[in-house]
Amino acid sequence: MDHAAEAQRTDLMTITRHALNEQGRHPESRGDFTILLSHIVLGCKFVASAVNKAGLAKLIGLAGETNVQGEEQKKLDVLSNEVFVKALVSSGRTCVLVSEENEAAIFVDAPLRGKYCVCFDPLDGSSNIDCGVSIGTIFGIYMIKDKDNATLEDVLQPGTHMIAAGYCMYGSSCTVIMFPDDVFSLPLLHPTSSS
Repeated sequence: MDHAAEAQRTDLMTITRHALNEQGRHPESRGDFTILLSHIVLGCKFVASAVNKAGLAKLIGLAGETNVQGEEQKKLDVLSNEVFVKALVSSGRTCVLVSEENEAAIFVDAPLRGKYCVCFDPLDGSSNIDCGVSIGTIFGIYMIKDKDNATLEDVLQPGTHMIAAGYCMYGSSCTVIMFPDDVFSLPLLHPTSSS
């Protein structure tokens, strides 16, 4: 592989561009799935930005709430969940949303409903946020049979009926740790010459 040439490549393949290319290969496609994917990508971009500046924006630490599994929610858990719920509802392509952070499924209001159910963990591994370990978003997408009469049964489909699934990993923020805390009060070490 020519790494120098690869570094100069400007014809980038984004997930949206890929989805549009694939959509073009299927004349019967209406673009609903492409729009849904672009909203998922939007949510991922926002969460990636929030993770990168979490320390500066005071987003590290507990939010003071507990999720469905009884785990204490982190501030980034709550923020990420709100971002994904709003991004998915505003796509106009979702009918039911199932988040690890919510006890009940979210049924989208009728005027905004689409034909997809999205199950997601907005920030998987959030207990690792303070440790600087990679975290991410996990999602799975199902087709709803009848968006006007959606039920929990539409969500409880086998994984083989999933039309797409994916994840987005967010790198940890850059953290420098110095021990001891009062490093500048330590005497400087100088090599001694022996005679």
